Amino acid sequence: MTTVGEFMTTRLVTMDGNDTLIAAAQEMRDSAIGDVVVTDGDSVVGIVTDRDITVRGVAENMDPGSTQLNQITTRDVITVSQYDDVVAAADLMRTYAVRRLPVIDDGRLVGLISMGDLAVEREPQSVLADISADDPNN
Repeated sequence: MTTVGEFMTTRLVTMDGNDTLIAAAQEMRDSAIGDVVVTDGDSVVGIVTDRDITVRGVAENMDPGSTQLNQITTRDVITVSQYDDVVAAADLMRTYAVRRLPVIDDGRLVGLISMGDLAVEREPQSVLADISADDPNN
């Protein structure tokens, strides 16, 4: 069995739910990532993606300088363990129509696995793997 821990990224960016959309967008830009995990202390509260900022924030005419991540965070996040099977993780992504899963160990955030991570490792010749493995262009 191939485990989530073999493919997950541990290069995580977490932010507090009181941080603004601008702060999150700047962090995503500076870290060349597409999401931040929203936490309250050590607990995962949810996740915010660059798309969430655009669709749930800016497109809804929310002020990115004053709107807090808590207002657009995807809550009830599906999580996995680093010891879970990657096929099961991919099935969860498919079932819940999500592209990223936080990886939790003993209640603590230890990583993140994305559809791109799985594609790079499991289907290296796929278009998604090619895009995911390339350097960011932003």
